[in-house]
Amino acid sequence: MNIYSRYAPFIQDFIYNNSWESLRAIQVAAGDAIFNTDDNVLLSASTASGKTEAAFFPILTLFTEDMPSSVGAVYIGPLKALINDQFTRLNDLCAEAEIPVWHWHGDVSQSHKNKLLEKPSGILQITPESLEALLLHKHAAISRLFGDLRFIVIDEVHSLMRGDRGGQTLCLIERLSKMAGVNPRRIGLSATIGDLETTGEFLSSGTGRKTAIPKIEAKGLKWRLSMEHFFVSGPEASADKDITEALPVLEVPTDTAPKYADPGIGYIFEHTRGKKCLIFVNSREECEAVTTTLRQYCEEKHEPDRFLIHHGNLSSSYRETAETVMKDDEQFQTTVTTATLELGIDIGRLERAFQIDAPFMVSSFLQRMGRTGRRDLPPEMWFVIREEMPEQRALFPATIPWMLLQGVALVQLYLEERWVEPPKLDRLPFSLLYHQTMSTLASCGEMSPAALASRVLSLSYFYRITQDDFKVLIRHLIEIKHIQKIENGGLIIGLAGERITNTFKFYAVFKENEEYTVRYASQELGTIVLPPPPGEKIALAGHVWIVEEVDHKRHLIYCEPVKGKVPAYFGQVPGDINTRVLERMKKALCEDLNYPYLMKNAVARLSDTRHSAANSGIDNENLICLGGDMWCLFPWLGTYAFFAIERFIKIKCAPLLRITGMDSSRPYFIQFKMKATKEEFFRVLSEMEKQPLDPMELVYPKEIPLFEKYDEFLPVSLVKKGFAYGILDIDGMKKRIREWHIQ
Repeated sequence: MNIYSRYAPFIQDFIYNNSWESLRAIQVAAGDAIFNTDDNVLLSASTASGKTEAAFFPILTLFTEDMPSSVGAVYIGPLKALINDQFTRLNDLCAEAEIPVWHWHGDVSQSHKNKLLEKPSGILQITPESLEALLLHKHAAISRLFGDLRFIVIDEVHSLMRGDRGGQTLCLIERLSKMAGVNPRRIGLSATIGDLETTGEFLSSGTGRKTAIPKIEAKGLKWRLSMEHFFVSGPEASADKDITEALPVLEVPTDTAPKYADPGIGYIFEHTRGKKCLIFVNSREECEAVTTTLRQYCEEKHEPDRFLIHHGNLSSSYRETAETVMKDDEQFQTTVTTATLELGIDIGRLERAFQIDAPFMVSSFLQRMGRTGRRDLPPEMWFVIREEMPEQRALFPATIPWMLLQGVALVQLYLEERWVEPPKLDRLPFSLLYHQTMSTLASCGEMSPAALASRVLSLSYFYRITQDDFKVLIRHLIEIKHIQKIENGGLIIGLAGERITNTFKFYAVFKENEEYTVRYASQELGTIVLPPPPGEKIALAGHVWIVEEVDHKRHLIYCEPVKGKVPAYFGQVPGDINTRVLERMKKALCEDLNYPYLMKNAVARLSDTRHSAANSGIDNENLICLGGDMWCLFPWLGTYAFFAIERFIKIKCAPLLRITGMDSSRPYFIQFKMKATKEEFFRVLSEMEKQPLDPMELVYPKEIPLFEKYDEFLPVSLVKKGFAYGILDIDGMKKRIREWHIQ
């Protein structure tokens, strides 16, 4: 009640009008930290727990007591959809107090942006990319726009901590603060943080403040969870078996899918009828394929189309249509989506979420599960694991249902330990260093080398970058004409650099494929890569189109709708899996534990796999002979430690063990031919692990490992160094080899 009485009257009225009987624990804790300290604040609580209101109730109260003379708070959101959603919510809250709320991203009209530029005030909601553009093009106006900035709220902070985009966000906040001469408090919001203390330190980088991390006791929450397995063709694993362990957690309606249906997609078709659901997939290609198939099933059954689609390559009109329809509690439609609807946008009273195959991270599973369970409904997720039936002659590793094990591991890690992936903040972000160097120089104009180095290297995210590395970068950028050295020794953007910085694609630090905009009549459908020639078909927006014309100069494709089904392609989607997930997958394979959420087919498939695994000896052995001189190694390591051990064996050990034909299925297993014994294999690995190892030795001689967006503009030496010292998990690899030696 003390926090409630501290709130501004219009916020008290808002709470009363919404019939809230009491404040939530997160709101009380946030109010105490924001009102009574000068610390940064990290708020971690379950999805739909009211974190946004918890942060903004006290911020808005402080504003009404002393209104900022510029933009007073910046809200940084990872997705346009999330910003649009929060914009509506905050507008309703702030209207009575006459505190303006602005949003700024690529889909916002210039007239709305101009009003902010004319009269900076209130709250600005923005993506990292749009903030980059603002600092780049409105450099002279930054102090006027943000001279009285007091708070920066970073939503879904966990999503910004696993790559260059999170580093970019931190750099932008520091650059903005220095340019405006302010030191705003930072408020981080997230439902899925694996290491609160490390995240708190990250949040406070460069501020000189501590981070208050209120401890919020999580209420016991019941999940409605199921996981079912399907072979795409052939009899299911449970055929002719008496499965008594399976607990059918959820009701099973009558069969309504077409008889020829893909069993897994048919299962989803049946169980979305008359309900509002989300179907999560792990790639945009699968998003298109699943939507097209489900719509074909509607047509086959002479039913109205009840499926929508949402992913990052769709035009804003298609995305926003899906968001609007899903918010309408009277419409029972289902949206097939990628991670674009994973984060905090409120899309109403969702009854059920489906996950096709397993996501890569516990945090993704929790976020996707958290889309449901709002408005007093229990969170509900149905995993649908699909695989082709293994061929009869397939070797053992190819017969393991890796996605089923991965799904079980993600669920069990959280149920048993409340474990979520910790942030990875020890990389060598040379690609981001290039980007921030060019952005700083483009916005500031001519700078001396010393001034540029001071401005860029003082950004806290670059704490591992040395002066020598920066000199190597600058010399290289001068050579390739991205930077030009003028007569007085100053540096400016060069001609080649202007071609990079003068395009909107420069604002983002995540990789983008070369995209073509697809149009039908007056509609913009979205974008694709690798446009086919006229006469070929493409899949986009859940429909199939025939290409009429390709304008390569303007990157435009004109098309007409047709019937049919074709695969879509938007570029590769990498998966970053933590070692803890792989270790729990091994345990799931070897333990004799029944998981109550597994349905009939999944129980049978896991039982068969465990039987095969026990016969193979995989519960005690990491190296299995597949017959003759063919071997398979199961390292049970995450993506980047797997990279390391794969290279370590190939470069350091293969000649000694006469290993040939290495073939990896990352990050699950490595197959190879070997003329040595199992004992020799582990002895050689152990001996080589004890030798001094420079990570650069694990980069292949002619390899240039381009991982990040701007790696192509870096000197080769820095690309290799960034990969060897920032990507490869040498410590994780060495630890595993030492464990094998002890065994």
